[in-house]
Amino acid sequence: MSITISSINYCPVKSISFQYIDSCEIKKNIGVVGDRVFAFARNLDTDKARLFEKSPEERKGKWDKILTLKNFPVLNKYNFLFKKNKLTLIKKDKEILTIDVNESNECQLLSNKIIELENNLKEPIVLMKNEEFPFFDTTISKKIDFVNSISLLNIQSINDFKKKIGQKIEISRFRGNLCVDGIKPWEEREWLGKIIKINNVSFKVEKNIPRCAAINLKPQTDDNSVNLLQFLKKKYNHFDMGIYLSALQDGKINLGDKLEVIS
Repeated sequence: MSITISSINYCPVKSISFQYIDSCEIKKNIGVVGDRVFAFARNLDTDKARLFEKSPEERKGKWDKILTLKNFPVLNKYNFLFKKNKLTLIKKDKEILTIDVNESNECQLLSNKIIELENNLKEPIVLMKNEEFPFFDTTISKKIDFVNSISLLNIQSINDFKKKIGQKIEISRFRGNLCVDGIKPWEEREWLGKIIKINNVSFKVEKNIPRCAAINLKPQTDDNSVNLLQFLKKKYNHFDMGIYLSALQDGKINLGDKLEVIS
């Protein structure tokens, strides 16, 4: 059975968005074009946020300076759509606010709206944007040596997890850029250090993805009553789901494309 791309996804805003797409552009040393190009800084004044925005080195080990589902699970009720410089805040498929990301006053309006909607959030909140160095997990961790990444999930690993715990698990909880089908559960863990190809685009498999408490959140809610992180540890003795890839060249990936393990 061939290995195929069953789903493609990206998050224009770090942690607080998730979009399904039919194809994506891949850029060498960056990853999925448009993925995590935005993030919200918290507890930083505008000048410090702009430094944080521009420099990946400033971000390392500083999760507390970015709004994430781990530190504010209530934000899981919202989503963002990004198209043609317009960023739209959505809740339950209803538009709340659309801004032009090139207008600083409109960016401030968006920050104010989020604080208005969730009054446990405090000023300042600053919208940041960086297309060259997006806000990937691997740019803000002290423990990971490479910078930009693409996350890949094996559907059968998630299905195996579902069976073992007897719970429904939405794939979107794991926010994978690429989902694949056609291999055995957990077979992707055997690819570490190898080169794979998708639609003639080469990637290096860097490492397993260690998960955080954000996977406990049911999509589009702040319900974290099922502790999937604890179940992962109990059933498999690790907290991983999926693998990180680094792009070795530019290209394009489409739904249904084949994946080949090269070496």
